[in-house]
Amino acid sequence: MDGWRTRAREWRRAGVVGCAAVALLGTLGGAPTARADAPRPATATCPAELVGKATCYTGQDKNGAYYAIAVPEDWNGSLVVHAHGGPDLGTSSDPQRSVDDLTRWSVMVDEGYAWAGSSYRRGGYGTRMATEDTENVRRLFVGEFGKPRRTYVHGQSWGGDVAAKVVETYGKTRGRYDGALLTSGVLGGGSRGYDYRVDLRVVYQYYCQNHPRPTEPQYPLWQGLRADSTMTSAGLRARLQECTGVDSPAAERTALQQRNLDDILAVTRLPERTLESHLRFATFTFRDIVRDRLGGRNPFSNKGVRYTGSHDDKALNAGVERFAADPTAVRDLSYDSDLTGKVSIPVLTMHAIDDPTAFVEHEAAYRATAEGAGRERYLVQTFTRESEHSALSDSEYANDISVLDRWVRTGKRPTARSIAGSCAAFDRTYATGCFYDPGFRPAAYATRVRPRPGGLRWPAMTAAQEKAWSRIPGVGIAP
Repeated sequence: MDGWRTRAREWRRAGVVGCAAVALLGTLGGAPTARADAPRPATATCPAELVGKATCYTGQDKNGAYYAIAVPEDWNGSLVVHAHGGPDLGTSSDPQRSVDDLTRWSVMVDEGYAWAGSSYRRGGYGTRMATEDTENVRRLFVGEFGKPRRTYVHGQSWGGDVAAKVVETYGKTRGRYDGALLTSGVLGGGSRGYDYRVDLRVVYQYYCQNHPRPTEPQYPLWQGLRADSTMTSAGLRARLQECTGVDSPAAERTALQQRNLDDILAVTRLPERTLESHLRFATFTFRDIVRDRLGGRNPFSNKGVRYTGSHDDKALNAGVERFAADPTAVRDLSYDSDLTGKVSIPVLTMHAIDDPTAFVEHEAAYRATAEGAGRERYLVQTFTRESEHSALSDSEYANDISVLDRWVRTGKRPTARSIAGSCAAFDRTYATGCFYDPGFRPAAYATRVRPRPGGLRWPAMTAAQEKAWSRIPGVGIAP
């Protein structure tokens, strides 16, 4: 370990020359022009949480993705590569995103791990794009600081899908990645992982009739929002409030607002506290997926779905908008973001049982995928008695990365109970609590999200179909 510490001190003394480049705008649904002259990482001011504990660097890679890196003063020689969630929307990379992620995940650096995270080359959907950018920041780290002892990929939320795709894509090559930690992961894949938001989009419109209003240009709801709309998040929030009074105390809602809210929540099975965020996704991110990534094709379906839980299910099912997916759009979204479960390195997951954004049943979907691939021996899942999505206990994050490291080093697979038992030692440092429930097992995904028939999903694509897909310019989930 002294050798790793010596190298880290040498890097800090020498500094790293270069500066962040100007952001490059990506083409619609595609990648920005690759830079052949991307500068080396530049030393940067660390987030307040890491001042005096680490040396930080920022930069922009050859594809235009901004990134942040931190090397702790007492580096243990291993690296955590972070895949962030979202997706954020926009045409270019956000230089602040990776810095904010470093602040949020500073616990990894506190535990002695170097940290590297990409902001991705553009906003908007694209799991394989984000996977490539995550791998790029790992390669950049290795080129600048040398090969770590061990490398772990960590993914949060949609980043859990990205990190799982990293494992399937790059984890087969020995020495690139040694293990993965997936927290609050959206692990059902894009072809079914957003079906509950499809349901919200149509159920909301049935009751509220203001998205769009009858006086506005009409469009099929699977588009999320018409291509040329200038609606903002604030405008959407105002329409949600108008229909449901969700931001008002119950006593101040009208009888119609309360009934609308009750029906929408009962039918969609969404928590009231995250109703707005789910509707934003079903509006703006759906538009990004359909308009900017799939060339206007529809990957979503609610054909054959029977909605229940309202005050009048018969009227709801007769009146709600119905549509069937374009099989080629399902295929392309599936190819981009669905998982095969074909992993060959240890994968540890952690998920709050009452996650209001990415339901815990995503974990059941992922376990079924791993079992279907015969790789369940590489998967251990943990669940906590928490009710948040974006931030769980630092004591648990520190415990989990330690457990994953020990699993990789020793080859001894942990259990949910042993993981719960080792958390107390970390809680003495972070004092944020240990909330593991080692006896919990989530119900099947279909118990939470109404299933529906689908189109052609990857990896059901033949090799010829996959090759043909990759040759279509500007179509599909492009980089």
